[in-house]
Amino acid sequence: MPRYLTVGAAQMGPIQRDHSRRDVVGRLIAHLREARRMGCELVVFPELTLTTFFPRWWMPDQAEVDAWFEADMPGPDTAPLFAEAKALGIGFCLGYAELVRQDGGTRRFNTSILVERDGRIVGKYRKVHLPGHAEHEPWRQFQHLEKRYFEVGDLGFPVYRAFGGLIGMCICNDRRWPETYRVMGLQGVEIVLLGYNTPLHNPPAPDHDEHSWFHNQLVMQAGAYQNGTWVVGVAKGGTEEGVPSLADSQIVAPSGKVVARAASDGDELVAHRCDLDAGRSYKTTTFNFVVHRQPDQYRMIVERKGAVEPPAT
Repeated sequence: MPRYLTVGAAQMGPIQRDHSRRDVVGRLIAHLREARRMGCELVVFPELTLTTFFPRWWMPDQAEVDAWFEADMPGPDTAPLFAEAKALGIGFCLGYAELVRQDGGTRRFNTSILVERDGRIVGKYRKVHLPGHAEHEPWRQFQHLEKRYFEVGDLGFPVYRAFGGLIGMCICNDRRWPETYRVMGLQGVEIVLLGYNTPLHNPPAPDHDEHSWFHNQLVMQAGAYQNGTWVVGVAKGGTEEGVPSLADSQIVAPSGKVVARAASDGDELVAHRCDLDAGRSYKTTTFNFVVHRQPDQYRMIVERKGAVEPPAT
């Protein structure tokens, strides 16, 4: 018997620096209400949903940086989102900047959480593949200081039993790395929830700019097909604080086919009724890891020192 889950990709338009969290949560609640009308059971929001993309600024004052982080989830500003989702019977995936007080110190992560329909947080992921740089680079049109403001995620790539299936999460730059999908694929993942904030201009590699849209779709389609999983990619797009960002939120089937796609670069909800068993034929035939995968051969190549060294630059 098929297992269906109707998922909404809740794309966000720009969130400017002076937009309050209350303003943003109001927009998220509007998405939830639209999702209810569309029959959604799970809504996916973008990376760092609650604020503007603050790593674009150099901020030497740590207190200024920490103002963009959430010490509690839910907290005073986000409690209405949890309450509305529970009242509507809809779960969600939310990206935010997480501040953790631990062992007398403070840790900071780029995080996503998975919230079930009853309001419980049932899963957490912390971004592993941090892009950008750690020091001020004034030659850039804008900064990309994720390596300064966040630690590398320490939870790996977990897969959670929720919403009647096996669900994983990743964030933005993670989508470009095949290991992201494969580690979850080896755990039998059936749907990957992915939020992103991606500027259309890449200062260190401007020759990539014209391919931004293609690369975004390419990596999600490849990850879906090669691991027999749904991928729900959700953007914060449009021009935010003068920086044009990629939109193009989409839902990709285990076949690699895009089945739903946003048409704008603003607040927009697109939905699809996902058959969580649709990846089974890929997992049991072409990508049957037990039968066809050869981990010993991969290990042998890596252990041959020098065999995979990149050319000198």
